[in-house]
Amino acid sequence: MNWSDDGIILGGRRFGEGGLILDVLTRTRGRRAGLVYGGNSRRRRAQYEAGNSVSLSWTGRLEDQLGRFDVAEASRERASHVLDDPRALAAISSITALLRAAVDEGDVAGSAMFGATEVLLDQIEAREIWPALYVRWELGLLSALGFGLDLEECAISGANDGLTHVSPRTGRAVRGSEAEDYVARLLRLPEFLVSPAAPVTPEDIADGLKLTGYFLEARVFHAMNRAMPPERERLVKRLVG
Repeated sequence: MNWSDDGIILGGRRFGEGGLILDVLTRTRGRRAGLVYGGNSRRRRAQYEAGNSVSLSWTGRLEDQLGRFDVAEASRERASHVLDDPRALAAISSITALLRAAVDEGDVAGSAMFGATEVLLDQIEAREIWPALYVRWELGLLSALGFGLDLEECAISGANDGLTHVSPRTGRAVRGSEAEDYVARLLRLPEFLVSPAAPVTPEDIADGLKLTGYFLEARVFHAMNRAMPPERERLVKRLVG
C-alpha cells in the first residue's frame, strides 16, 4: 500500500549505514515515520532538518509497520534561514519536540496542528511576532490533544470581559477581582490571549509560557508519565531568562 501527503519534518534518527528513519507530521495522516534510504548522507542531510516542509510518499506492506519514504526537495527550509538567531532555532526545536512527544504516531488527530504549525514556522524569521504566535500555538496543541482551556467567560460570574487569570484546577478563565481570596493560586492570563488586538509585552510572553507550560505538564505529559521535552525548557530560558 502507499500514500502521498505534505509533511513537516519533526526529526530523524540514523538507521544502518546511511539510512534515516524520518519522523514527520503530515497534513492528513497525523504523525508518521518512514525509512529514507541514504537519508543520512552529508549531501542530503540539510533537506531533512527539523522544521522543513516537504512533499513525500510512503510505501509499505501494512499501515502500522515501518514503511519507506520517498521525499521531494524541501519546499520550505526554516532552520537554515535563522542560523544567527538562537531564539528562533530554539523555537523550531521546541515545536518539533513537543509534537514528537505529545502526538502518538498514526493518530490522525495530530493533523489538526498541521496548518497552525506551518503558519508559526513561516513566521519564525519575524522576531517581534513569533513569540506570541508560539504561545497561541501551545494553546492550540492543548486543544488538539483534548485538553483545551476555556478562556471565553469567567467561571465565577459568566462575564466575558475583564478576564485576568486561569484556574490551574479547571482550566477556566476568571476575573481576578472576583477571586480575591485565592487569586495568588491562579495563573495569570495575558490579555493578548483573549484580545488579539492587545499589545504584547515580554512579561505577557513569560506569563503565557507559564500558563501553557503548566497545563502541558499537568494534563499531557503527566498522563503519559513523561517529562516536558528539554527543548521546550531551553526555549523558555532563551525567551524569559
